[in-house]
Amino acid sequence: MNQTPQTPLAERMRPQSLDKYIGQQHVLKKGASLRSAMDAGMIPSMILWGPPGVGKTTLAYLIAKELKREIHTLSAISSGVKDVREIIQRVENAGMFSQKGTILFIDEIHRFSKAQQDSLLGAVEKGTVTLIGATTENPSFEVISALLSRCQVYTLQSHGKEELLALLEQAIAEDVELKKKKIILKETNALLAISGGDARKLLNVFEIIISIHYQKETIEITNELVLGSAQQSLAMYDKNGEQHYDIISAFIKSIRGSDPNGALYWLARMIEGGEDPKFIARRLLISASEDIGLANPNALLMANNTFQAISTIGWPESRIVLAQCTIYLATSPKGNAAYMAINHAQQLVKETGDLPVPLHLRNAPTKLMDELGYGEGYLYSHDYPGNFVEQEFLPDKIRNSNFFKAGSSKKEQEIDQIIQQLWNNKYK
Repeated sequence: MNQTPQTPLAERMRPQSLDKYIGQQHVLKKGASLRSAMDAGMIPSMILWGPPGVGKTTLAYLIAKELKREIHTLSAISSGVKDVREIIQRVENAGMFSQKGTILFIDEIHRFSKAQQDSLLGAVEKGTVTLIGATTENPSFEVISALLSRCQVYTLQSHGKEELLALLEQAIAEDVELKKKKIILKETNALLAISGGDARKLLNVFEIIISIHYQKETIEITNELVLGSAQQSLAMYDKNGEQHYDIISAFIKSIRGSDPNGALYWLARMIEGGEDPKFIARRLLISASEDIGLANPNALLMANNTFQAISTIGWPESRIVLAQCTIYLATSPKGNAAYMAINHAQQLVKETGDLPVPLHLRNAPTKLMDELGYGEGYLYSHDYPGNFVEQEFLPDKIRNSNFFKAGSSKKEQEIDQIIQQLWNNKYK
């Protein structure tokens, strides 16, 4: 692709080889799942799932380049069933003259309807094309199960500080326009914070800040300079329509902060901007559990009913249901004990690995297992007063571990009292 000085920096810096690709080492390092498939030359159809600016599109093109595969590209925003069928027909007509394993890359595949996704099934199943779909949304919700079962899902991660700094330094050293200036990265925290782990946003905002100060011979990047330029640079950047995640972040933080007016404002911004109501409803579901949880269990019921309701009644009436749920969650008591508890439990699992299940908790479906003592010593709770008897349910190495810590909400405090009464203050 021909590039000019008007081509955005993020596009100019798109890597042309895997060696230049920064990030996603959990799937690309030697021996990792995707890299192993590439080394074998036998990549499966796949869904690349991750937030904006993590390199999904770039990775798809590099996979094709690395494997010397032909690649056809569609955007789910502007393409339909007709476009999909035309490409599949073209590949089928090429027959033995087509490259083996032609790749069909579909950007924002979550925007494809069920019928559009159905149109891919036959070609994917027969191997006519190898599908690579890119999405910012959870494929479990947005990709039909028949197609999802034929694809490997690779989760891509937001860039960390070191990766973002490497991208900046690479751009300063290699970009033909940036090399014309002396640019010093003295302080970068403000710039990195604005990026939110999005490499494209980082580079585009960085380019705008440089353009604002382009008359200077030496441009020293400091937090003060970035923050002073941020309002102007972000306003310019937002003209490209990249506010999606910033606004949903403001929406959820307003709910978490118990401000219904702030939450309704950001909800209205999303509605007027044409946001997918199901996207909003899913975020309400997450907030109901993460930010309210046990402090008001009805919040999850409300959010789940909201998701079901908007699927039933459609638009524009769904906006009323979203507003009702938003106000309810924003004014609900808050608590994150469940969220913190599962985080603590997962961290302990990472630290201690796959500890054996205690014998008395194991299933004993065979005679041999029974003879080996599987299930021996287990106490059946319903045989005891109050349907409770004290026994250990954790592996010996982590016995007595306590993950649940009540916050200040009344309901969480009540749950904590129940736990302490049952377990004789064992988990104090």
